[in-house]
Amino acid sequence: MKRFQMEKSRRQYSGVISVLLFFGILFLLYTAVQSLSGRSLEEQEQNLIQALRQSTIQCYAVEGFYPENLEYLEENYGIRYDHDSFFVDYQPAGRNIMPEITVIRKGEGQTE
Repeated sequence: MKRFQMEKSRRQYSGVISVLLFFGILFLLYTAVQSLSGRSLEEQEQNLIQALRQSTIQCYAVEGFYPENLEYLEENYGIRYDHDSFFVDYQPAGRNIMPEITVIRKGEGQTE
């Protein structure tokens, strides 16, 4: 009779271990996805900064002046970005002075 009771307790422990292992793997997958998501946003931010600077310089080289506003770059130089994820502050200083461009990731307050 004891041998049946031992098998029952072994099954119970293996079930608990299986559940703990499942949740452990689930947690690892969740943290991996979060890490990749954060890296992706950082790359998007750096790419946006680079695209804005290159488009601004290209505008100056082609047209002889820096753009007056961000909308000009969006309409004429193909700048596209996620307005829900990033705030772009474009401060022109004059037609022949490079504007100050600041990109802020919304919700996290990081700037460049």
